[in-house]
Amino acid sequence: MAGGGAPAAGGAGNGVRIVVAGDAKTGKSSLIVTAAAENFPTNVPPVLPPTRLPVDLYPERVPVTIIDTSSSPENRDRLVEDLTRADAVVLTYACDRPETLDRLSTHWLSELRRLEVRVPVIVVGCMLDKRGDQQPVSLEQVMSPIMQQFREIETCIECSALNHIQIPEVFYYAQKAVLHPTAPLFDQEQQVLKPRCVRALKRIFILCDHDRDGALSDAELNDFQVKCFNAPLQASEIVGVKRVVQEKLREGVDERGLTLTGFLFLHALFIEKGRLETTWTVLRKFGYNNEIRLSNDQLPPPIKKYPDQSVELTTEAMEFLRKIFFTYDVDCVRKDGALRSHEVEDLFSTAPENPWNEAPYVDAAEKTALGGLSLDGFLSLWALMTLLDPIHSVETLIYIGYGSDPSSAIRVTRRRRLDRKKQQTERTVYQCFVFGPKESGKSALLNTFIGRPFPEEYVPTTGNRYAVNVINQPEGLKKTLVLREIPEEGVKELLSKKDALAACDVAVFVHDSSREPSWEKATEMLVDIASQGEATGYEVPCLIVAAKDDLDPYLTEIQDSTRVSQDMGIEAPIPLSTKLGDFSNIFHRTVRAAEHPHLSIPETSAGKSRKEYHRLLNRSLVFISIGAAVAVVGLGVYRVYSAKRNSSS
Repeated sequence: MAGGGAPAAGGAGNGVRIVVAGDAKTGKSSLIVTAAAENFPTNVPPVLPPTRLPVDLYPERVPVTIIDTSSSPENRDRLVEDLTRADAVVLTYACDRPETLDRLSTHWLSELRRLEVRVPVIVVGCMLDKRGDQQPVSLEQVMSPIMQQFREIETCIECSALNHIQIPEVFYYAQKAVLHPTAPLFDQEQQVLKPRCVRALKRIFILCDHDRDGALSDAELNDFQVKCFNAPLQASEIVGVKRVVQEKLREGVDERGLTLTGFLFLHALFIEKGRLETTWTVLRKFGYNNEIRLSNDQLPPPIKKYPDQSVELTTEAMEFLRKIFFTYDVDCVRKDGALRSHEVEDLFSTAPENPWNEAPYVDAAEKTALGGLSLDGFLSLWALMTLLDPIHSVETLIYIGYGSDPSSAIRVTRRRRLDRKKQQTERTVYQCFVFGPKESGKSALLNTFIGRPFPEEYVPTTGNRYAVNVINQPEGLKKTLVLREIPEEGVKELLSKKDALAACDVAVFVHDSSREPSWEKATEMLVDIASQGEATGYEVPCLIVAAKDDLDPYLTEIQDSTRVSQDMGIEAPIPLSTKLGDFSNIFHRTVRAAEHPHLSIPETSAGKSRKEYHRLLNRSLVFISIGAAVAVVGLGVYRVYSAKRNSSS
């Protein structure tokens, strides 16, 4: 595997912007002028204007602009602005003034952290010519403690503008730190590749292992070399590469070729030897950016949709996921039929991270008795991720091997507003908002949905929580239902957004049937949601759930709930007890309500009045139209009659 010049990519944008900072009189301006003009200046202004280096100065041919700065207090605002816009920072100290070196750690590096300037830093000792032979200093010995403390330092170098010593190298290292940064790839403290880099290289290895035998043959190695560096490897070079690996790592090569372990070892070796451009060239050829994620041009364009449209996986993507599930279910020979946690980690080992290790996906799906994900649980989590973050869902599909056009993995559904007009929906994934006051039983409902045991102690939900599962329908059809729990204190914030209900297919209002205040609060929420729907045109079917049916209802619970449901024109409350396991078929009923988007829509008094007003108005307009038509017809008859009389006379 040979190296090659990497194209300008990642953070380079339209060029590299390098800001030079440091104490006064540490050689900043002289360093810049000498690099640009290749002559030591006799007179330099206090602060230079932006300076462009010749494009052909370095092999990458990327434009480099150097920004000089002043350390004086009156110029601090300008300094801060320049530092926050930097792609890389060069910090200078004077080799003959140790106090300026001390100031790097006591002031400058700390200041960069305080300003949250997260870019590579190059530390440069200027005026090397002024430090006499009587002051022998080991740069490594001096800088090692500082570099241990400040990991953002990429390189340390000493130079002399007067004697033209290592001047071009200063900005070469700065440019290289931007184009080929160390931090995303390599943990310098542990001296190992970083996890995200390992995951990306593993994916690249698998893509290049065409026969899927777990090793890169000589032919596959050569194809890889041509793709990345536009030049083939000679047979002797392939032998040499494998020999280097085998000498250091026996398991890095086997009879089939270079193994994944050997492939990763080679890249770690390149980085240790300072050849980061080799690994970056490989990553960028396979579409990765500086964060070691797929760049935007590898993903579908931003999805254009109305707020009441959602995104679902296509049949093609679902079929791919089914195959992936059975590929990684290594226990399937024992009819395990579930992905254990280590199998899920292995499945996502070519993605930057496991997307299901954090909210809202962690603990959102049903697990088997042994803690595994069934096929339904696996597919339902993908449905949830596609609903909430479709581009991330497609990105993750690509990481795990989806090879078709990324746009073929997802589809945008029909508008919910149109579904209500047509009185049917073609969706396969329904989102249900679960409202209710504190301690009404919302969380217990979500836990029941994904097979969690009834908790003995109340634990409040502080943020939005999701639960997702597959609902088996008649004739073998499957629908995915997503429950989104809305905390009581989150309702007001939700309704402050005009499109709050646009993504909702059905709403469930849970109340504790043994407590009147719980019912009153749930009713208040129901009216608020119904009013929001009427005002915005995003009406949603609603169900009322009378939870904790194992407890005695409060005195007038049945009369109150019956009156409200009848007044608002929706189904009577559904009693259930999660403690006793009596669920009244609630989840099938929720899906059925979502499948009939024109039914179970509550009407408020104000909504009914508006509807009656529009009905009367339309009726009046009809009468006016009929009257006008009669008048026109009468006028026409009169004209005909007049014409006949005139002709007869």
